[in-house]
Amino acid sequence: MSVEQRAECIDLDGTLLRTDLLYESVLLLLRRNLLYIFLLPVWLLHGKARLKREIARRVRVEVDTLPYDPRVVKFLRDTRYRPRVLCTASDELVARPIAEHLGLFEETLASDGRVNLGGAAKARVLVERFGEKGFDYTGNSRVDMHIWRHARHARVVNAPASLAMRASSVATLEEHWPAPAAGIPAWLKALRFHQWLKNLLVFLPLLAAHAFTDVATVSRSVLAFLAFGLCASGVYVVNDLLDLQNDRQHPRKRHRPFASGHLPILHGMLVAPVLTIAGFALAWLAAPAFAGVLAIYWVATFGYSLWFKRVEMLDVCVLAGLYTIRIIGGAVAVSVPLSFWLLAFSMFLFLSLAVLKRYTELAGMEGQGQASGRGYAAADLPLLQSLGAASGYIAVLVLALYINSPESVELYSRPRVLWLLCPLLLYWVSRAWSVAHRRKMHDDPVVFAVTDPVSQVVVGLCGLVVLGAI
Repeated sequence: MSVEQRAECIDLDGTLLRTDLLYESVLLLLRRNLLYIFLLPVWLLHGKARLKREIARRVRVEVDTLPYDPRVVKFLRDTRYRPRVLCTASDELVARPIAEHLGLFEETLASDGRVNLGGAAKARVLVERFGEKGFDYTGNSRVDMHIWRHARHARVVNAPASLAMRASSVATLEEHWPAPAAGIPAWLKALRFHQWLKNLLVFLPLLAAHAFTDVATVSRSVLAFLAFGLCASGVYVVNDLLDLQNDRQHPRKRHRPFASGHLPILHGMLVAPVLTIAGFALAWLAAPAFAGVLAIYWVATFGYSLWFKRVEMLDVCVLAGLYTIRIIGGAVAVSVPLSFWLLAFSMFLFLSLAVLKRYTELAGMEGQGQASGRGYAAADLPLLQSLGAASGYIAVLVLALYINSPESVELYSRPRVLWLLCPLLLYWVSRAWSVAHRRKMHDDPVVFAVTDPVSQVVVGLCGLVVLGAI
């Protein structure tokens, strides 16, 4: 058989795509309604093909934003003179729109709700359709060995060298394109370790009560910090998995590890519960009551990922509340009474930061009119700006009232020195909103505060003022 007559068969999941459509579809389904989780095992009892068909009937995959492997797409464009076949175990209701979107395939073979077209079943169909050694096959999985045994040439994509060696033993190995290196940097980005800086808020009650000299108390605060971090990282992974399609439509979020396909979705689905369980274990060691606060945080964060972030104004209130819960948790972990002034100050300041975050995200998508996955439109930018700035200034007012309160006189030998905090904070709030207004703000104000040299100087000066007051 000549090269021109031999079909070029391409797998979909993990090969043409740097993702797995079954896992993506399950996540889309659960995001739509969590109760579907009880139907999944029922559908699976009727076979994997039935499971895929039932899910495909209920979700819509945005095929234009999927993470296609550029090497495979280029290869397909270079083989226009040969029959090109998309051959996948994914359901045809999902596979056909992808083939039509790319316009690079003459034929599509996929699961049909009765037969799961994977492994030996795929090999049988290809041999019946094109004959023994009448096709080349590009795949990425060990199960593809069933197909390569009947193929003329093999191409191995996004798989280790060991699989390429096995494929070469049953077919002529044409190409081996290993998966792009991701590793530790991708996981650090997915787990949002830079966001752990927010968890430093758990130390505020300790510092406000001047109890930072007791080793046991500090140890419990450290455990609380780690517990919040692990739990938050688990939720960040869940949030990224549930928000794949929206992230892929965002100019910066589309580069996140799961959205871009640099990390497998299955790995994220396994890591998220492990991190959450580890976080609650540390929380219990710190204090059983603190574990209860962490549970409230987890429920609120999970609810934010699923619902609250799509409801305008409620989303920023929940975000501000998540900041404040960290302070409450820090107080509970070390059995320190909660300060009214600290809670009032944090409520307004964190609301300002939450609105700033949403303002920046919306400004980055201003040309789209409506922010994907959010309840805001570009016309809401002036409203968000006024609400956020006002909330920041009210936080400064609360700080000023605290400085003149009996509690301040009791804790600080020179409380009037604390007045210097007010102009410093007024400057920082004003500057942050000015930077956001000029479209120069990072999506996350925390990242901005950590990386911005001016913010670093302001934080340092605030620390010196507090030391001077003590």
